[in-house]
Amino acid sequence: MLLKIESQHIFGLPRKIVWKYIKDEKVLGNAIHSLRSFVKSSNSVYKAEMEIILGPLKDVFSIEVKLVKEKLPSYYHVTVKGKGNLGEVNGKADLFLSDHQGGTQLQIQGEANVTGTLSGPAERVLNGGANKGIEKFFQNLEKEMRKNLYLLRKGRKV
Repeated sequence: MLLKIESQHIFGLPRKIVWKYIKDEKVLGNAIHSLRSFVKSSNSVYKAEMEIILGPLKDVFSIEVKLVKEKLPSYYHVTVKGKGNLGEVNGKADLFLSDHQGGTQLQIQGEANVTGTLSGPAERVLNGGANKGIEKFFQNLEKEMRKNLYLLRKGRKV
């Protein structure tokens, strides 16, 4: 099953801040729901374990996110590979950052191919809820960015 993803989010933060923290291992790890582990294994590769629950189906996926290309401070191209007992996910996405009324607009265009047992229920759930999940992630990401900025202003180590 091929899933098309198009979404946008407005961060109430300047683009240079969003650009800095959108790749930060700790910030990303804290923003992703149902994450078991999240490690930056090299300069451009993140590895994670994530619990996936779709109705009665439950699995743990090993995921690799790779930053393939970037154009400072406005563009990323990433690939995602995930595998669990119920199937596999392979995807790619382009992330575009631009200034927007004192904040930052992030636009995502991507696609993911879901295979295995997961593809049937995933199609119904993902088509109905993918953008809601993406929006929730970016809301969490902005909260984590703001938390880090607050701690830095207070002189605390982040």
